[in-house]
Amino acid sequence: MADQAEQKTADQGGQPPLPPDSMILLPVRQTVLFPGIVLPLSIGRKSSIAAAQEAVRSQRMLGVILQTDPAVEEPTPEQLHRVGTAAQVLRYVTAPDGTHHVVAQGVRRFRVLEYLRGFPFLVARVEEIGIAEVMTPEIEARVGLVRTRAREAIELLPNVPMEVAATIENLDSASALADFIAGILDAKPSEKQDVLETVDIKERLDKVLALLAQRIEVLKLSKQIGDQTQQSLSSQQREHILREQLRHIQKELGEGDEKSVELAELREAIEKAGMPKEAKDQATKELKRLERMPEAAAEYGMIRAYLDWLIDLPWSKLDTDTIDVAEARRILDEDHYGLPKIKRRILEYLAVRKLNPDGKSPILCFVGPPGVGKTSLGQSIARATGRKFVRLSLGGVHDEAEIRGHRRTYIGALPGNIIQSIRKAGTRNPVMMLDEVDKLGVGFHGDPSSALLEVLDPEQNSTFRDNYLGVAFDLSKVMFIATANVLDTIPGPVRDRMEIIELSGYTEDEKLEIARRYLLKRQLTANGLRPEQCEISEDAIRSIIRDYTREAGVRNLEREVGSVLRKVARQVVKQPDYEISIDRKKVRELLGKPKFRSQQIHDRSEIGLATGLAVVASHGAALRLGMSRLLGMPEDLFGVPAGLRHIAVAPMRCGDLQGTLQLARRLPRPYAASEVLVLQLLAERLGVLFAAALPTASVANPTTEGVQ
Repeated sequence: MADQAEQKTADQGGQPPLPPDSMILLPVRQTVLFPGIVLPLSIGRKSSIAAAQEAVRSQRMLGVILQTDPAVEEPTPEQLHRVGTAAQVLRYVTAPDGTHHVVAQGVRRFRVLEYLRGFPFLVARVEEIGIAEVMTPEIEARVGLVRTRAREAIELLPNVPMEVAATIENLDSASALADFIAGILDAKPSEKQDVLETVDIKERLDKVLALLAQRIEVLKLSKQIGDQTQQSLSSQQREHILREQLRHIQKELGEGDEKSVELAELREAIEKAGMPKEAKDQATKELKRLERMPEAAAEYGMIRAYLDWLIDLPWSKLDTDTIDVAEARRILDEDHYGLPKIKRRILEYLAVRKLNPDGKSPILCFVGPPGVGKTSLGQSIARATGRKFVRLSLGGVHDEAEIRGHRRTYIGALPGNIIQSIRKAGTRNPVMMLDEVDKLGVGFHGDPSSALLEVLDPEQNSTFRDNYLGVAFDLSKVMFIATANVLDTIPGPVRDRMEIIELSGYTEDEKLEIARRYLLKRQLTANGLRPEQCEISEDAIRSIIRDYTREAGVRNLEREVGSVLRKVARQVVKQPDYEISIDRKKVRELLGKPKFRSQQIHDRSEIGLATGLAVVASHGAALRLGMSRLLGMPEDLFGVPAGLRHIAVAPMRCGDLQGTLQLARRLPRPYAASEVLVLQLLAERLGVLFAAALPTASVANPTTEGVQ
């Protein structure tokens, strides 16, 4: 006996035996099975498959019970109704695609008393719900009324099998009649579950009558509307409805018409895009054209691309401004060193935006030499306001269509860069940087700077009209920030629409702090080095700034720091434990001969010497100017006027060979011989032979007598 019990337990996969008063439960999502009804059930959950297979193997009843929430994948006992139907499994089928199906016939109602644990499926102790059928006059009257209403509903329904009507007429049991009609009735699962839980036959018949009455009213109205519509429909409308019905049928069968599905998706996307009335009307009009057009038509792809652009634009999406002036100040200080005036203006702008969110945004224009942080300032503003950041480079743009877009009559037409940037940002209020606005070109396709006037005017950009879209788009919420190196090349009308903020550059001390706080860390990461592997002293950084860079920004400074660290990285590859501390002397070894030399301004006046300053857009330099007079030389020696000769040899008193050469070479080309003259004079004055370095020129050796 023990061996038989062991064998039985092994056959059941190690699970305990089922108690006699228990039942295997099969949770279902949207199906209510009534006693006497035969229904096919599809099962997919592992626990449900195990339950059905165990019921078939042990020849036990299978309790079909409805979930309270059909979305739950693995329902718990609390998520199941207490009343279900005990069913006999007539057939268990496994389809070729791996799905499992059960054909079950309802037998009787049951109520769950207690759920049992320790099984791979739901098992519960249940009690059978008995039905006491007593045919009273009240029940008999209701049975007759149910049959009449059922016949009326069958007449309104098309293609109902005759067997259904015959079954209704032949059922003698009031309980079986109520269950049969409730089982085949098109009602909600919750309504059917209510009928299943109703034990009293009189009350159950009343609920079935109410469901029948509701269904009959719906069928009558549908038939009436169908008859009226059928009379008024034209052939074109009738064809449209038939196509819609066909589309739904194909969708249910998984054989949907691709074009119909595509058009339906476009129509739904247009409704959800939040377009203004003008844009929505235009999109609807183009969609109707697309519906009547075959896919092979040349214009089909153009219209589809146009609708995609309209749908993808953020017509109503706005990012919430999270303006915190203190946090914005922290972000600006974290990202940039110095620039107090610039930071103060940005914080003023943010304060005004916080007090008046609906006000018009000013157009800021950062003007300064390369490398001073104009673009990164725009990124910091976007980070401080919590907005998206997009950058639009205008350098070399010479076509108006690059700003305003191409008309759709051209093949390959696209919206302008403004609309493309808005689509890329995905919001209607990004921070948009118009980079290099001073480098706009002018071509035979138009003037792009003129197209920018509407974009940069707060009074007009709320109705910006792109040539490709053909409808107005609101740019008033966009925060535009322009950058430029010089103001001279920016057209006057464009400059007039912007608030100019100049970034003059950084001092040596500021460059030192920027290098220590930002550049050194960034280059260490870029070159794969750890801080302990390479330390650069303050004197070394100052040496790089003074001797190897001469700029307003810090771009070349970062390049030189990167050059130093690359040489260190090469040594680290050879010796993994290599560490170095770089000072001023080591900088000379790594970077070679200094590229620039420091200039010292005299602290006292000297006869014949003056101090000057040369300034260009990117940097400046101090000059030492001196003057000498050449005696005993004809006024037109070699065709060089005396005035030019005096200017060319002005630095001679300073003993500045490099300055003399630079000034001499800047003389007009007809007087190129002056280079030879000045260098020869300077060579004799300094007692140094420069013959090998002199440029070749066919001039006679000038006399040098009387040089002062």
